[in-house]
Amino acid sequence: MIIDQLIEAIIQKKSPIVVGLDPRFNQIPQAIKEKCLAEYGETLEAVAAAIKIFNRGIIDAVADEVPAVKPQVAFYEQYGLPGMAAYLDACQYAASKGLVVIADVKRGDIGSTSKAYAKAHLGQVQVGNKNYQGFPADFATINPYLGDDCMKEFEAEIVQEDKGIFILVKTSNPTSGQLQDLVMADGKHLYEKTAEIVAGWNDKICGKFGYSPVGAVVGATYPEELSALRAQMPKAMLLVPGYGAQGGGAKDVINAFDTKGLGAIVNNSRGIIFAYEKIGGDYQEAARKAVIAMKQDINDTLSSVGKQYW
Repeated sequence: MIIDQLIEAIIQKKSPIVVGLDPRFNQIPQAIKEKCLAEYGETLEAVAAAIKIFNRGIIDAVADEVPAVKPQVAFYEQYGLPGMAAYLDACQYAASKGLVVIADVKRGDIGSTSKAYAKAHLGQVQVGNKNYQGFPADFATINPYLGDDCMKEFEAEIVQEDKGIFILVKTSNPTSGQLQDLVMADGKHLYEKTAEIVAGWNDKICGKFGYSPVGAVVGATYPEELSALRAQMPKAMLLVPGYGAQGGGAKDVINAFDTKGLGAIVNNSRGIIFAYEKIGGDYQEAARKAVIAMKQDINDTLSSVGKQYW
């Protein structure tokens, strides 16, 4: 199962880290931008070419140190079809390097539309006698606002294609509480009700490590809620944003992990891919150093509380 592959890679690489591939054209190294602008002019194609070179460089630099990458589709969509070609390249190139690909697409809609999203990012479409993958990934992030029937449309891909999803439960952004913290008639917060749905899905399918391919997104910026949600969803793999640029550190993510030090993967985007802006030098070397430092930070903190998974 893909969830087992992810956990096995975490253990093998001693690295519960996912690198967010969120390219910003203005922050891509000048030499890459100049090369692509000279070749393609001031066009969307130039931006897409620069993103491809940059992403591949990051992937090459960190592939042996992390189990997964997470391209955020918005940073590609804004550049139209050339941008989406760069997104596809990121997914395919990461997979060719043996990395688990988490498509940060935050999809979710009425049943028929969710089914199309599921096919686009996790499954296949049929044309005559042939099947094609649109934007191949191993996991996709899902917005659950439309309810359980929205999420059920991803079930076939989870089971038949051996894929996974991460459902937004308690996100890391400052105003997430405007909706997610609303109190229901039974006294529970909306995010807790969402966690109940996730836990119900977890009981349907689990891998050998006791975790389900239906995971949850829970931000490091809310450590108390993170701890409670870890207990409420004991079979859910937690995707934890908020480390690094959003202010979270190892002490904030520690409660995402179970007693064995498993069950979570921590995202860092800007703090890794643009690390060269802070420490100087080659962007690939800087990204690698940032990953190694983050891994040391998390593993030392896990070890200090007896949650040593390696």
